[in-house]
Amino acid sequence: MTAGETHRAIEATFRIERARLIAGLARIVRNVDLAEELAQDALVTALAEWPRTGVPTKPGAWLMAVAKRRAIDALRRDKMRERKHEEIARTLDERSNDAALAIEAALDDDLGDELLGLIFAACHPMLSPDARAALTLRVVGGLTTDEIARAFLSSEAAIAQRIVRAKKTIAKAGLGFETPRGEERAARLPSVLEVVYLIFNEGYAATAGDDLVRPGLCLEAQRLGRILAGLMPRDPEVLGLLALMEIQASRLRARTGPDGAFIPLTEQNRARWDYLLIGRGLEALARAEALRGPEMGDWGPYVLQAELAACHARARQAADTDWARIAGLYDRLRVVAASPVVDLNRAIAHSMAFGPDAGLRLLDEIAAADALRNYAPLPAAKGDFLFRAGRLAEARPEFEAAARLARNARERAFLLARAEACLNQP
Repeated sequence: MTAGETHRAIEATFRIERARLIAGLARIVRNVDLAEELAQDALVTALAEWPRTGVPTKPGAWLMAVAKRRAIDALRRDKMRERKHEEIARTLDERSNDAALAIEAALDDDLGDELLGLIFAACHPMLSPDARAALTLRVVGGLTTDEIARAFLSSEAAIAQRIVRAKKTIAKAGLGFETPRGEERAARLPSVLEVVYLIFNEGYAATAGDDLVRPGLCLEAQRLGRILAGLMPRDPEVLGLLALMEIQASRLRARTGPDGAFIPLTEQNRARWDYLLIGRGLEALARAEALRGPEMGDWGPYVLQAELAACHARARQAADTDWARIAGLYDRLRVVAASPVVDLNRAIAHSMAFGPDAGLRLLDEIAAADALRNYAPLPAAKGDFLFRAGRLAEARPEFEAAARLARNARERAFLLARAEACLNQP
């Protein structure tokens, strides 16, 4: 293997193992920053040694063993460390008496469990959703602060500060990196799933900027979802979220035209959908259903949303969509995850299943909700219902109002085009 090939192998290994390394180290040293530094030190050591000795049989174990020895050295050098740190160093020292055995056994710990602990720490509810998303992308996803900033249309300095504050908050709270169990895990899991889906949604329908979609964020969220499903293979909601993201991601190529313009779901070229992703999503959904049972009343919010996505995925033509089933699913989702946005989507589903007047009646019930006051999809939906009802003069100002509220350039252009269409209809 040439030096260049060795370096590429090292970089690839580090990308794969980075989150696992940080998770294992954070659990030992109780400090995310220090864990990141130790993982980076292990990479530097690999870059120096592997070109000479060759890539180890178990490269991840080799990196972990080196990082743990660096942790021991760092703790020994600082004589003023707290007693707890001294105990950690002694524990690590005992585990590392035989370096050769340490390399082989370094990954014998339940690193899957440690990675899950890191994810739960990064997504702790005491952090704001934005801070959770940034920290998760940084320490679990391995994105740089610049990549996160570009993804969320923020400055690198702002993202860096957000991540630093999140780490300090975790450290100040003395939060452990063990995976919560039982009721505590159940209570905190929604926060984890919320963060992963927040990341996905920002990629699937960007809230601001010139691009409608940011596929890189969708890919990161899907990767996180697959990690969670691998670590928690019997949790229906984890599988439901994974199914939902896989199925929605299958439509990314069809959501925009050659010029980047938005194409609504009912007008998409379904031949451009990724049916491999749809198959993966439906398989994950089937596993979730098997765990929960066939009755809709037993499904959680992510399984229900995956069922909604599956209704569209199974329809090879827009006319084949089972809108009555979708409306029923939204009726159920409204019970288990009530929100004004769910109510809005329910109104859209009912308008498609039972006619625009049915949708308008439901919109009247939620029009005064504070959460929807400056929410572009509300007047956009009303404009669509009025348009389909033939009330074009009333529809046009609704589309224009939605365009004024839209922060995304592509979405704004689509809404203005719909307003213009109200003038051009016979």
